[in-house]
Amino acid sequence: MNGDASFASITRRGLLVGSASLAAAAVGPVVGARAQATQGARHGLSVFGDLKYGPSFQHFDYVDPAAPSGGRMAFTAPSWAFNQNPQTFNTFNTFILTGDAPPRMELCFDTLMVRALDEPDAVYGLVAETVEVSADGNLYVFDLRRDARFHNGSPLTAEDVAFSLATLKEKGHPAIRQTLTEMAEAQVLSPHRVAVRFTGRQSRMTPLAVTGMPILSKAYYARYDFEGTTLTPPLSSGPYKVARHEIGRFIEYDRVADWWAKDLPVARGHFNFKTLRLEFYRNRTAGFEAFKKGTTTFREEFTSKTWATEYNFPAVEEGRVIREEIPDGRPSGGQGWFLNTRRPIFSDVRVRQALGLVFDFEWTNKSLFFGAYQRTHSFFQNSPMFAEGEPSAEELALLEPFRDDLPEAVFGPAVLAPVSDGSGNDRTMLREADRLLRAAGCRRDGATLLTPDGAPFRFEILSNSPTFERVVLPYAKGLARLGIEARFRVVDPAQYQSRVNTYDFDVVSRRFPLSATLGEEIRQLWGSRSAETPGGNNLSGIRSPAVDALIDAALSATSRERMTVAARALDRVLRAGYYWVPHWNKPVHTVAMWDLFGRPGDPPDYDFRPELHWWVDPQKAKRLGKGG
Repeated sequence: MNGDASFASITRRGLLVGSASLAAAAVGPVVGARAQATQGARHGLSVFGDLKYGPSFQHFDYVDPAAPSGGRMAFTAPSWAFNQNPQTFNTFNTFILTGDAPPRMELCFDTLMVRALDEPDAVYGLVAETVEVSADGNLYVFDLRRDARFHNGSPLTAEDVAFSLATLKEKGHPAIRQTLTEMAEAQVLSPHRVAVRFTGRQSRMTPLAVTGMPILSKAYYARYDFEGTTLTPPLSSGPYKVARHEIGRFIEYDRVADWWAKDLPVARGHFNFKTLRLEFYRNRTAGFEAFKKGTTTFREEFTSKTWATEYNFPAVEEGRVIREEIPDGRPSGGQGWFLNTRRPIFSDVRVRQALGLVFDFEWTNKSLFFGAYQRTHSFFQNSPMFAEGEPSAEELALLEPFRDDLPEAVFGPAVLAPVSDGSGNDRTMLREADRLLRAAGCRRDGATLLTPDGAPFRFEILSNSPTFERVVLPYAKGLARLGIEARFRVVDPAQYQSRVNTYDFDVVSRRFPLSATLGEEIRQLWGSRSAETPGGNNLSGIRSPAVDALIDAALSATSRERMTVAARALDRVLRAGYYWVPHWNKPVHTVAMWDLFGRPGDPPDYDFRPELHWWVDPQKAKRLGKGG
């Protein structure tokens, strides 16, 4: 998330499939289905059938297969997968709701297939050498590589894959369980063949999400409780494993020298660092000081003030630390203050619209951000799915069935975030906000605004870091002009995560990235079912039949063009609902690094993961005295 304020992780979506029944029912129905409809072994999958890389490809284009290996990258990291906390950790179990796991635990686990980051959604075989798909798309049969191994040398087999999918569906993090809702069963056909059957109600992204699920050791979890928090690193099979660590301070992941997959095309040129070290700091100031000293060697800067004014320390002036703005071609996603509509004070759309009018982005960007950002209007910003102007005929066809239940604004020009005069006290915007609040039944009692039930209008903006205070306080000052009391409250990371997981907040700030091809994550963001699912991402508590139907339309689209139309219609509905106060975005990654890294060039279009593709340049490291 921008500090002025994470596919690599698993996409999201519980029907029990017991592991005993998987083996018992292994052959019969699956063989019959395959006889009907399989279409030949494939080396990769994509939502709409197009693959950039052929069966004999040697490596992805965005890596250097001759990159040297060794050294380490030390950095702080945002979380990419479930149940991860970038500020501390108290468990290595990242696949359940309980506890806080460290970021990058997903690097310890292999998956059936992995994403190509220069394609919108394509995946290619890792543990799965090939996959066969039935004509109706409801059955996927994976042929596993015979040399796949866990770190203790035990073979990774179809039993482990079937056990993993069944366990994650039954006991995993709620977001994982929701992802796997339409996976009917996983069946062992032979030691190296596993069939995954879907209900027929799955979205087009669900099978690809299944290929990205972590593969667990069935034998290991026969002895250890999958649902328990633990500081014993679990048995895994991926390119890295947990090494030295100290709770609240750091964790190191060491590359597995004899990782069974290191010479596969999907792995070549990856995982060049011998050690990835993640440092934990309770605030950005401490993290920045650590970078200045060289304790961390890579930093993506999310605070515009720091980027503009504080990179003037000796290592920068001497050229030992370099700064770059690296292009970011991904959809911007959505960052903002999410208004919890489970709270009565935010249940009226006019109130939510009024709160958005008070935020003076133009003043904030000029006075606090040094003009570094542009305004966000939508979760689909910087993508073809961003709705503009009047709805098209195709969009109207999707929206018309819900006309009586939707605001009229949905059927006009797409709602845009307001533009202020940049003064920090735009009276026109404040007057309109006051009008909307009064229309919603609020009234003034002296300097205090009262809600329709007569209580003072006050709420809390919850955070796990004080960094955002400089942005919140001017916003709170504007709200105070309307008689609203907005308090900024910072709590420790564990309490923050617990409260967010249980939706025990008024307002929180969060950034949600979106992929170029929509998947089950959008049900987590906006679907009615996820509104009351603990640990979900529907922070605003959106419950709308229209939104649910448009999500279904986007996820069941048979072409990218149809998906885009459905997404634009969905965008109009979400923007007219004013479920959040949108923040800002920028089209580049602002990164600083000690000058010891080599890299293949610009990052791939659909992700930015330097720890996966970069390396330590031996000559640079020697010059800096950072060879280790």
